Amino acid sequence: MTRLANKTALITGGTSGIGLETARQFIAEGARVAITGSSAKSVEAARAELGDKVLVIQADAGNVAGQAAVAEAVKNAFGTLDILFVNAGIAEFNPVEGWSEAAFDKSFAINVKGPYFLIQALLPIFSKKASIVLNTSINAHIGMPNSSVYALTKGALLTLAKTLSGELIGRGIRVNAISPGPIATPLYGKLGMSEADAKAMAAQIQSQIPAGRFGDVNEVAKTIVFFASDEAAYIVGSELIIDGGMSNL
Repeated sequence: MTRLANKTALITGGTSGIGLETARQFIAEGARVAITGSSAKSVEAARAELGDKVLVIQADAGNVAGQAAVAEAVKNAFGTLDILFVNAGIAEFNPVEGWSEAAFDKSFAINVKGPYFLIQALLPIFSKKASIVLNTSINAHIGMPNSSVYALTKGALLTLAKTLSGELIGRGIRVNAISPGPIATPLYGKLGMSEADAKAMAAQIQSQIPAGRFGDVNEVAKTIVFFASDEAAYIVGSELIIDGGMSNL
């Protein structure tokens, strides 16, 4: 299909997991795509997989000054931008007493502050029929122990989807959010756990999912393609929860 033909797209955190699969599907739908990644290794791996036609930018999602550089690179490559998928993020889980100010600030910088100023930097180049999709989480809705800071950041993004919808729709920019539940991505391998602890955590989480399994990145990416396409032209300020029923319990 070519639902995104002649459209340009930027995906933050596009070198792995949901971001990388979304890049694949955007390309398959006809879009010209730029992605960001935080490390030289991930950037090179994504470039090798997606090909030279994709603009791959190494950027720290939590660095405010760096967001202007990302916007400039997209402007130079595309001129205008039709789609932004804000996907880059960090997930750290600790009890309340286990958080330091530095760790708290790092989570907010990557998950909230950086995305906010990236959107600000991109405003001059968004087209008049642009779509912004924010990747939030069901953790903003459920009281999962040890997720206080992560849930705070994702709740902030949900609020941003609502407020920016009202502010930007007059410019032709739609803002929506997806809130995935447990998805099989490399995220769970980045939590600093032993393999045994990670497997135990995965089993415990899976037991809480009515669908009986983790979601697949392909399932999430299809939703993002829909929000990004003209098929969703009348959907503004909405959130779609993709969690196998977990948040309904």
